[in-house]
Amino acid sequence: MNVGVIFAGGVGNRMHSKIKPKQFLEMYNKPIIIHTLECFEAHPMIDAITVVCVEDWISYLNELLYKYRIEKVEKVVSGGKTGQLSIYNGLCAAEEIAGDENTIVLIHDGVRPLINEKVITDNIESVLAHGSAITTASVKETILVVNEGASTINYVQDRRNSRVAKAPQSFWLKDIMRAHKRALSDGITDCIDSCTMMQKYGFPLYLIDGPGENIKITTPEDFYTMRAILEAKENAQIYGYDE
Repeated sequence: MNVGVIFAGGVGNRMHSKIKPKQFLEMYNKPIIIHTLECFEAHPMIDAITVVCVEDWISYLNELLYKYRIEKVEKVVSGGKTGQLSIYNGLCAAEEIAGDENTIVLIHDGVRPLINEKVITDNIESVLAHGSAITTASVKETILVVNEGASTINYVQDRRNSRVAKAPQSFWLKDIMRAHKRALSDGITDCIDSCTMMQKYGFPLYLIDGPGENIKITTPEDFYTMRAILEAKENAQIYGYDE
C-alpha cells in the first residue's frame, strides 16, 4: 500500500497572510493545498492520503475536499506543536489506514504543489528497491558554511557534492514510525525533517532527482514564483512537453 502523508499544519507566518493559512491561499482559482492533493489523487500508485491540518481549519479543508472531489483522502488529523509532532500525527493516521499491510509513506508538504507523476513514481520505486527516497535537486549557487554568530566563512562547500533536500521524503511506514518513537523516547520533538531524523538513527538514505521547480511556498516571493511557473506551463513558453 502507498499512502501520501500531506503536511499542511503550519500557519505561514512568513507569508504574512492575515486572512488564512498559506496552504489555503488561492492560485488560479484553486487553493494551493488542492493543487498539491490533486497530484497524489491522480497518481495510479497512490492508494490513500492522510492530511495533517491546522485544527481550526479542518472543517474548511473537508469542504474543499468535497468541492474538488479529492476522494483518496481517508483521514484529516490536527497538527502538533512542532512540525515533527505534526508529521507523527499523520503517520499514526497512515497506520490506522494501512492496518497490517506493508506500507510505503510519501511525506510531502501541502505547500509544495509543483511535483509531477514521475517524482511520485520514483519515490515509490526507490523505497521498494532501497528502503527510502529523498527527493533532491541540484545546487545552482555556491554554498557557504559560516561561523555561527560571526560574519565569517568557515569553508566553501563543493557544489558537486551538494544537493538541496526537497519532498516527498518516502520510507517504509514501519521504519519511519520506529525512528519517530525513538526520537520521542529521547525527548526530541523538533527534528527539522524526516531525512534528518532517519539519518540520526542510522537508516540509509537514497536520493532521487526532482525538478528544480519543486519549491515550497513559504514567502510571498515563492507564491509569485509558483504563479509564474504555472503560467509558463499553461502557455507552453518554457515547458513545451507533457510530463
